Amino acid sequence: MSKSLKNFITIQEVLKKYTARQLRITFLLHSWKDTLDYNENTMDLAKAYEKTANEFFLTVKHFLRSTPATGVAAFSKWSASEIEMNKKLETCKSNVHTAFCDNIDTRTVLETIRELITSSNVYIEANRSTGSINRQLLRNIACYITEIFNVLGLIAREESVGFPSGGSANGVDLETLVLPYLNSLADFRDNVRKSARGIKATEILAECDRLRDDVLPNLGVRLEDKENEATVIKLVDRDQLMKEREEKKAAEEKKRLEKEAKKKEAEAKAAALEAQKRIPPSEMFLSETDKYSKFDDKGFPVLTKDGEEIPKAQVKKLQKLYQAQEKKYNDFLKSQNRES
Repeated sequence: MSKSLKNFITIQEVLKKYTARQLRITFLLHSWKDTLDYNENTMDLAKAYEKTANEFFLTVKHFLRSTPATGVAAFSKWSASEIEMNKKLETCKSNVHTAFCDNIDTRTVLETIRELITSSNVYIEANRSTGSINRQLLRNIACYITEIFNVLGLIAREESVGFPSGGSANGVDLETLVLPYLNSLADFRDNVRKSARGIKATEILAECDRLRDDVLPNLGVRLEDKENEATVIKLVDRDQLMKEREEKKAAEEKKRLEKEAKKKEAEAKAAALEAQKRIPPSEMFLSETDKYSKFDDKGFPVLTKDGEEIPKAQVKKLQKLYQAQEKKYNDFLKSQNRES
């Protein structure tokens, strides 16, 4: 970019379309000593990274809220998967430290953390159905990532886990204020859905879905229904949820149109086959005057368009087509006789 060529963009202009955090991530995903080319693809990478990290934090917060924090119930013995996951955390810490010491290699730092998040998500999904996810291990991972993000300037104020989820009032963040109410709402909705399923009340189930898909996203709240655990509650930027909803609707509409197109194609193909059955074999070649100039009394081609005899190899192919059409036509006539 060059000011003289007028193809540059200011920070203020970028912030009209993207958040300050997304812009910081863009810078951090590139070496400070290399040239950074600003474009839509570059910013999309930053947005994708932010979403990956934020979804992980929201998932961890869900488990921290929905599992015991103290007492015997909070203790769980580590299995091989927890030991392996903890090794990955320690490896990540070591690699991040090395990257910082290597000319402040922030790109490697973020990529290393991304790998840790990916491994953590795999661990969560592998143990989710059995309810054997180690709460403290997840918290240790999330707290470490939060600490590194704080060092990198990606978090505006001190957080124990994840990005800030909204404004604050009297020093209390939005998540602390609203989650008790959202938990009560989610529990009530779960109980209503269970009862509605028992009596097959589809209208009530539809209203529960409308609350999840239309009402709460407008308030910046995402509900994720799970089979064997409590509903996951995530506070997400309202604009992001609106965009996700529009993308979902667009994907569903695309799928519907593709399904309709396939149905119409199948119907057209079936109609063409049905129409083909109705053609007597003696007429099937008569319209192909661009290929043949003479036909016998059965409508079979005798001469090419140039008045030459048709080669024997081609005659054999045409005979097979003629015989196949003869069979189709005879079957059609039999079906007509049965109907009459």
